[in-house]
Amino acid sequence: MKRHPASYRDPSGYIYEENGVFLRAINPSYFSIYKNSVASGIYELLWDKNWLIPHEEISNTTEKIVVQPKQLDFITYPYEWSFTAYKHAAQLTLRIQMLLLEKGFSLKDASAFNVTFSDGKAIFIDTLSIENYTEGEPWKALQQFNEHFLAPLVLSTYYGSSHLKTLQHHINGLSLKEVSALLPWRSKLNTTIYSHIHYLGKQENQTTGKQTKDTQKNLSKNSQLKILKALDQFIGSLKLKENTQWANYYQHTNYDDDAFKIKADLVTDWIKKVSIEKVIDLGGNDGTFINGLLPYIKESIVCDIDQSAIDQCYKNNLKNKRRTISMVSNLLEPAPAIGFNNSERDSFIDRMKSYQPDVTMALAIIHHLTITGNVPFEMSASFFASFSDYLLIEFPDRTDSWVTFLLDSKRDARSLYDHYNKADFEKVYYSYYDLIHSQKISGTHRTLYLLRRIER
Repeated sequence: MKRHPASYRDPSGYIYEENGVFLRAINPSYFSIYKNSVASGIYELLWDKNWLIPHEEISNTTEKIVVQPKQLDFITYPYEWSFTAYKHAAQLTLRIQMLLLEKGFSLKDASAFNVTFSDGKAIFIDTLSIENYTEGEPWKALQQFNEHFLAPLVLSTYYGSSHLKTLQHHINGLSLKEVSALLPWRSKLNTTIYSHIHYLGKQENQTTGKQTKDTQKNLSKNSQLKILKALDQFIGSLKLKENTQWANYYQHTNYDDDAFKIKADLVTDWIKKVSIEKVIDLGGNDGTFINGLLPYIKESIVCDIDQSAIDQCYKNNLKNKRRTISMVSNLLEPAPAIGFNNSERDSFIDRMKSYQPDVTMALAIIHHLTITGNVPFEMSASFFASFSDYLLIEFPDRTDSWVTFLLDSKRDARSLYDHYNKADFEKVYYSYYDLIHSQKISGTHRTLYLLRRIER
């Protein structure tokens, strides 16, 4: 048995791995609440709504109850979500709490890490967060909800999407007092922001960072439901007022329609010829090329540095009921391992390796890695080869308009990038991969390659 390093905060139980399967052990201290939840049918109700990860009870003794949750191949963290995905994760948490209140239960915590995405939708994954509701007791997890969800969302609407990444640096949530100081004075005119951030920020005890006792007042169930509904509606109304350069990339690309279709057809045809189930698209923008593969694969992940592009990808997936996971990630600054012992939340790299995709797609990113990021071909080839057997990569040559722009931006240092050429690229990459297909895309200065990793 191997206990999961992220599962130590709740004495009610813990996640562990046994023979490659993740299981949840429930400690005796939680038995009565768990049995009450089972008897009430609350689990089935949440499962039917696809709000809570389903589980199957596999053993029951006086020492522990063991349940096996649905196994998820990949976990994304809050600092990798797009704005709309973050909103939906917050609203899911609120709606679970409202449903539980109506049934005589409550969420004892509201960490954003209790939510991830499966089959394109937000899902709550902490089975033991449910507790019995005590009449008149305010929601004890409201402040945590504000610290994990509301504060990053509100900050991002005022100052940009980079604030959605704050839990990467503040794993226990943002200080409401500090957030209050950052927000403009006019934000106090909004009743939701005032009551959930400015007012509660004033109540923080400087020693513990928690609310003082005078804020813990008796609050009826109906009053709580009204507060939560208003908070849900407020979050739903939030908008991100930024438009990044890649948001409409495919409407302003240097491909004409014919060249774009040739590239799309090549991607689909080549992938169909190899036996695969899982694909990751690094630099996948809004998921356009993954979408053409969905009839032929089981799972896919789209990553991109651009918040707006990934947000569009997420909304498209949700609308069309696609199985694709979308995440905001900068390959030059991928999310590190964080938390206790640097193992509570896995790094982007380790999760990708564990996911074991069959194909890694790297379309139109090698010039950004090499010229913008100064990453040598040797390092990028090794990086891609660590993920999957196959690599589908696009190489724009030095006459490509984007490459020319990037090289010109280097000004006097332009000559330092003479190594950026097709011959050097192939020499290095062919030392890591065998060539299966390569084809210059007609009407462009780009070549597409399908490569297979050399076993070492």
